[in-house]
Amino acid sequence: MQDALIRKLESFEELTDVDRAALRVLVTRVRRVGARTDLIQEGDVPGHVHLILDGYACRYKILPDGQRQIMAFLVPGDFCDLNVFILDQMDHAIGTISPCNVVEIPRPAIEEITAHHPQVTRALMWCALVDEAVLREWLVNIGGRQADQRIAHLFCELLLRLQAVGRVDDNSYAFPFTQSDVADTMGLSEVQVSRTLRELRNLDLITLKHRVLTILDVDQLKAYCGFNSNYLHLRNARWSGRRQVPWLGSVQGG
Repeated sequence: MQDALIRKLESFEELTDVDRAALRVLVTRVRRVGARTDLIQEGDVPGHVHLILDGYACRYKILPDGQRQIMAFLVPGDFCDLNVFILDQMDHAIGTISPCNVVEIPRPAIEEITAHHPQVTRALMWCALVDEAVLREWLVNIGGRQADQRIAHLFCELLLRLQAVGRVDDNSYAFPFTQSDVADTMGLSEVQVSRTLRELRNLDLITLKHRVLTILDVDQLKAYCGFNSNYLHLRNARWSGRRQVPWLGSVQGG
């Protein structure tokens, strides 16, 4: 579980053994959190950075009428806002979707590792930039794609993000999200989500059984929604010459 963070960071930057050892020190105290539990609520004063080691969480807001809007899914290796301790109070909530293993990292530990490990710092900067890029792509998704394309696009994105941290087996990954979760993410109704899932199944693009999603034809699903993985920057080569991730060849592009 500890290596989820290291695997993610090494998607962006080559780390040394010393860097990896310093990162492992950050995740020595792991807390098990049940499903559908808030890690921090809107209005709370943040004191620690949360790191998801296992399981799925989300970033969300509740509107005055009670409607929920999910703005991000957090998967293993994801920080829930690296610099969140700068804020006076949270402007959104972070809650688990499935049971999660979570680490609460104090501010001094973050400052220590970024002060003494420049390659880790650069990788963390890439993580923050990619988080922003994902948010932009989600805005495009909601504003510019049809309902079926939105959901297919989300499936493709999760495949690559989870594959980067070793959570995909033969194009299958855990999918604990309910139809309500997907609806609140994509700006759809549950009826539209149900209809789209049925259509994707009928086209032999996916199966969804026992909370496991399998993409039967990655290239076809990618073409179906016009998926271009460039916003995930998993082949960034600016800082390092090695930058070869073999499994990306079959799913990257568009």
